Amino acid sequence: MLTQNWRTSPREHDVILETNLTIPMSDGITLDADVMRPDTSDPVPVLLSAHAYPKEDQYNDLIPTGFSHARGHMEAGDGQFFARRGYIHVVANVRGTGLSGGTYDNLGERTILDICEAIEWLAEQDWCDGNVGMFGMSFFAIVQNMVAAKNPPSLKAIFAPFAYTDMYRDRYYHGGILSHGFMKMWLPTLADPKLAPLLQQEIGDAAFQELVDKAKADPDIAAVPFLSEALDAPLEERFALIAEILAQPLDNDYYRDRSLDYNEKPAVPAYLGACWGVFGLHLPGAFRSWENWAGPKCLTIGPPLYLDRPIYQYQYESLRWFDHWLKGQETGLDDENPVRVFMVGSGEWKEGDSWPFPETRWTPFYLHNDGWLNEHELFEHDDATSFEDAPDRHNEVEFWTGGMVEKTEICGPIALNLFAETTASEVLWFISLVHRDADGKERLLTRGWLRGSQRELDTDKSLPWQPYHKHTSRTPVPPGEVVEYAIEIRPYGIELQPGESLGLRIKCADDEMPENLLHAISTGHLSRQEASSITIHHSRDFPSNLLLPITKGNRIGTYYSGGVLAGL
Repeated sequence: MLTQNWRTSPREHDVILETNLTIPMSDGITLDADVMRPDTSDPVPVLLSAHAYPKEDQYNDLIPTGFSHARGHMEAGDGQFFARRGYIHVVANVRGTGLSGGTYDNLGERTILDICEAIEWLAEQDWCDGNVGMFGMSFFAIVQNMVAAKNPPSLKAIFAPFAYTDMYRDRYYHGGILSHGFMKMWLPTLADPKLAPLLQQEIGDAAFQELVDKAKADPDIAAVPFLSEALDAPLEERFALIAEILAQPLDNDYYRDRSLDYNEKPAVPAYLGACWGVFGLHLPGAFRSWENWAGPKCLTIGPPLYLDRPIYQYQYESLRWFDHWLKGQETGLDDENPVRVFMVGSGEWKEGDSWPFPETRWTPFYLHNDGWLNEHELFEHDDATSFEDAPDRHNEVEFWTGGMVEKTEICGPIALNLFAETTASEVLWFISLVHRDADGKERLLTRGWLRGSQRELDTDKSLPWQPYHKHTSRTPVPPGEVVEYAIEIRPYGIELQPGESLGLRIKCADDEMPENLLHAISTGHLSRQEASSITIHHSRDFPSNLLLPITKGNRIGTYYSGGVLAGL
């Protein structure tokens, strides 16, 4: 890649592949790695990719194909591409996977320390010039974020889009609701994982068994055979990781130790990002890191289409990043806006130097009778809408805007302020934001979740447009009483065309068929085994509303006029 003013490192080397490099750790084990190096005797920068998958798959010479379960773990990037341009690419298995020693600890503190040690070991090798970067998506990127927070001296930059940063909220418990579907799908992709009942070893037999018995007594968990089977044999290697997640349904030190600690002030230059389609895994982590990262940073949110496998789309963008930070070359990064998001609907990119964008106007769209959703205040006759939820019939309600009168850009965090009652002592909220085009075709954009008993907000971290819940305790929902819920809906960016509409779907399960594989990642949650009647209140006393981030259009608020501009 080159312009009139700068160019990236040229393609000038042949490539040498070396397998089974052993990297020693301070506790006596070794990590197994493969190396792609340029055919030069000169020391060059190293790019480290750390993962838990079969390493051979990371450098298969395959024709790229769209995201699929079969190739979903191929996320190390193209080592040939980097090596030909003067970088050594090291692909290493984390402890307890592949040929690496030790026990897999689900991204615990020891795993992160291992990678910090590996970085310093690599920097000292004769073939390394002392500069180390990290590259890769998803698992690879999660590791990068957590390692960079430790600020190892030789780590000079990370390229880490598609990373969750909060294991509890992003990975296992969306809004406090267990997400078991992706867990079941993901575990078999690991490379010969060496698992152990680490929680049982930490807290002892009696305390662990008490947690397991409590989980087994939960009828919502018992209704999922995969989960019930794991709790029947929680000490078996194949079930150990699942059982310790089920035994800890609330946020605690286990999840904090496996989440990014921004208090450590990560200062390593970081390329962050995701796509709109992975709202149930990576998307919130990208924005969270952008907000809290202490060092140089860049944020790119792409269209809702996960990267082709093997990963190649970001190759030149990452090369520019590493040329700048590891080789000191001018690649034009300082002249560009650091925040770039793709706008669905327009097919264009929106740029700026901050997120949310400063022009954002969060506008409440109120829920009305007859399924209306608009910015008009509640009417005197507005009251409530009810539906039934049962194990064999998860009904729903929807509220829709009229057709947009003019082009309307929505981009940013979204929140639902909901007043509702239930006949039960628990409720699971599944909130979907849906798009309807001028021809009536509908598609899911993004989603939010909340377990009713875990509705307590962390007031120090919450914003009106982005609620943040503590998830450290459960308070039963009082049956028959109206309760207010502040529900985070994952961010989105879309330009609505005249005649298009937005819909709000409220349900207590996600039993619908996913529209695509990305949505499948975000489905597969627990649902209630107790039937209940749900009432959504939307009156002047209980003004339920959807807070939408308007970034362009509708300066005078013409959403409600019926979708027609006179004379046009």
